[in-house]
Amino acid sequence: MCRNIRVLFNFEPPVTDAEIAAAALQYVRKVSGVVKPSKANEAVFQTAVAEVTRVTAELLAGLETTGAKRTREEEAAKAKARNVARFGARD
Repeated sequence: MCRNIRVLFNFEPPVTDAEIAAAALQYVRKVSGVVKPSKANEAVFQTAVAEVTRVTAELLAGLETTGAKRTREEEAAKAKARNVARFGARD
């Protein structure tokens, strides 16, 4: 999956509509192989982004968990630690 798509479920504060839309855009870009669609494909591209955004919001609203809420700061720290382990520390 695309590395730019982040986990959106179980955050405090809750994920925003903008975060869901950004993930949907990244997903549609990845599966279509298109970063900026041509004029001929613009409408279908935007429709796909809107539908993925809608379905993702429904999914997140319907999921349940007993796990502790995530914070963006903790997730960023975990990602940084994975990056250091993978590529080494940068000076």
